[in-house]
Formats: sequence, C-alpha cells, structure tokens
Amino acid sequence: MHRQLITFEVENQVFGIDIMAIREIRAWTPTTRLPHVPSYVAGVVNLRGTVLPVVDLAARLGWRATEPTSRHVIIVTEVESQFRGLIVDSVSDIVTIPVDALQPPPATAGDSVVPFLEGLAAIEDRMVMVIDLPKLTDNAAIAAAA
Repeated sequence: MHRQLITFEVENQVFGIDIMAIREIRAWTPTTRLPHVPSYVAGVVNLRGTVLPVVDLAARLGWRATEPTSRHVIIVTEVESQFRGLIVDSVSDIVTIPVDALQPPPATAGDSVVPFLEGLAAIEDRMVMVIDLPKLTDNAAIAAAA
C-alpha cells in the first residue's frame, strides 16, 4: 500500500500533506485580517464566493510569522468538510511513499512542531515531515473565521 503526498517548504523545512486532502494550490492572494483570532490565522480570502480562513503554517508551528510575497502560495485543504488555506513558502512535488515508510515523530520536549505531525518519511536525501491536518486545523478560532 502506498500514499501520495504533496511536498512543500516552510522555513527551509520540507513538509508533506496527503494529496487526498488537497483541493487546490493557489497563487498568493492578500488576506483580510479579522479581529480576535489567534496570531497564526492570517485572515480570510474569497474562494469563488466562499470565505476561506487562511492559516500561516509557520506561525501555527510556533515559528516566526510569514511575511508573504508573491512567491508564497496558499494550499487549500479539506478536512471533515471544512476548507482551510495554508500559507507555505513553495510547493515542491508529488511523492509516493509506502505506508510503512512513515516513522513516528520523535518525542522531544518543547518542540512546537511534533504535536502536528503524523510522522516522518525519508525521501531520497531529505526528511519529510508529514502534517496531521486534523490536529493542525482542529481549532474553534479557525472555524469562527469562516
């Protein structure tokens, strides 16, 4: 059994998301900020008449907030019928990995990224951190932005 992942970069680190959860990849569009949302919610954009909450993935992972440019992209994901956008630095490619190639993330104290990982996969000469989208987007504040 195999899985296909879209790989992308945030802060020079390689991440992956299951391709079945991705609805589209959009060029950067400025967001409209909302009051009273967590700092990692960059705002909302209009997705063909639907309000799409956009999460700054770097900020959500506990890193410094992204200062988006025209080179950034928004990955539109769907988890449990909820659409979310993720700001990433760049999209790399589609990779196929055996299901058993996914290793559990290390249990490191104080690491803000590990709680949002499904696992790690060695692909060629790089380590890909596979995002657990339900954990990443499980937040009432994000839902309220929609």
